[in-house]
Amino acid sequence: MYAYIKGVLEIKTADYVVIETNGIGYKIFMSETAIEKLGETGTDVKVYTYLKVREDEMSLYGFNTNEELRMFELLLSVSGVGAKSAIVILSNITPSSFALAVITDDVGKLKKLPGIGPKTAQRIILELKDKLKAIEDTDKDELEEMLSKKEVDSEKVSEAMSALKVLGYTRKEIEKAFEQFDKAGLSVEDIIKKGLLYLTK
Repeated sequence: MYAYIKGVLEIKTADYVVIETNGIGYKIFMSETAIEKLGETGTDVKVYTYLKVREDEMSLYGFNTNEELRMFELLLSVSGVGAKSAIVILSNITPSSFALAVITDDVGKLKKLPGIGPKTAQRIILELKDKLKAIEDTDKDELEEMLSKKEVDSEKVSEAMSALKVLGYTRKEIEKAFEQFDKAGLSVEDIIKKGLLYLTK
């Protein structure tokens, strides 16, 4: 219903903000990290939003970037992970690190997050990697062809591409972004971060 809300930041608390636009104050729940990045009250801000509707409640959740929003939506799709847990997780890991942990089966990194035990970490990886399986097989040959044209670590690029798919980008979008910079010698997370810079332009 709301893609984003743009207006004046009127109130900041530990777990939500109020943004006024056209005389209406929107109460938006956000991660502590996201709230800190918004700046001081009285300034103009833009927040990407997710409207959660239940029988007895309607709540708005806010994010600084589309990647954070996608990560939140992914977390909500995992059984046993609710909106409040997802917001806490967002305060403690970046979208690129989260996507990388999922792709590389890094249970250790995920279980360090508040409220995430070993079983939940394994469930997050299992359920989110399953979402990729359908596109992974169809992209494999095209990805190898793309990699053969450049002297780069194909495994790192493949992992970075898979991680960006977790965040909702298509293969074509990622390939176009990857063509914009030299990937040789970069770590998987650095490739993801650079890719995100071009994908969000």
